[in-house]
Amino acid sequence: MNKIILAVMFFVLALVAYYLYKFKTGDGADMVPQKKAIALKKHSQMFNQSVDNAMNAYFDMALAFVEADTTKVKTHAIKFIQLLDVIPMDELKKDTIHIYDIAMENFTGVKVNAQSILAMLNIREMRKDFSMVSENLYPLFKVINYEGENMYWQNCPMAFGEDNGANWVSKTTEVINPYLGRKHPEFNGTMLHCGIVKDTIKAQ
Repeated sequence: MNKIILAVMFFVLALVAYYLYKFKTGDGADMVPQKKAIALKKHSQMFNQSVDNAMNAYFDMALAFVEADTTKVKTHAIKFIQLLDVIPMDELKKDTIHIYDIAMENFTGVKVNAQSILAMLNIREMRKDFSMVSENLYPLFKVINYEGENMYWQNCPMAFGEDNGANWVSKTTEVINPYLGRKHPEFNGTMLHCGIVKDTIKAQ
């Protein structure tokens, strides 16, 4: 009787060892449910064009900051907000893993901070809002399936003072600093090209 029990135990242990070996070597991988990868679908021409239009208004706003022209900054900020509203964000609902929800969180951050620019009177505070617009734009492009021309994530390490940097998106690799522009009261244009390219935002 003991021999039978021992034989059964040996068989069970051998069976368990076999399956553990299969999983370890990958032969049993098909027995484990696999998670689906994030599926990002191609956007319509309207989606891509509306993103480009909004970003052109953003770039115009950045150049207005370079010139310290607060009137033009607000003009381009208004246009930027209007063009954001044209982007058919509902297209992202076709993607998986809540891409739409994640994108809309950043998209809302972009709009809220762009609207805040319009309420500011001091150019320093306007630049801080612009930096927050940029901080929400960058992850937005990381989430959606961006399909446009290359853009560049740039950084000025002393935008708001020593060790108090800020980032922005540029359409060229050349650094033209919107925080320490041509008419900065302290630097008088000497820091116009201060900054580095930290990342390239490109079609995925």
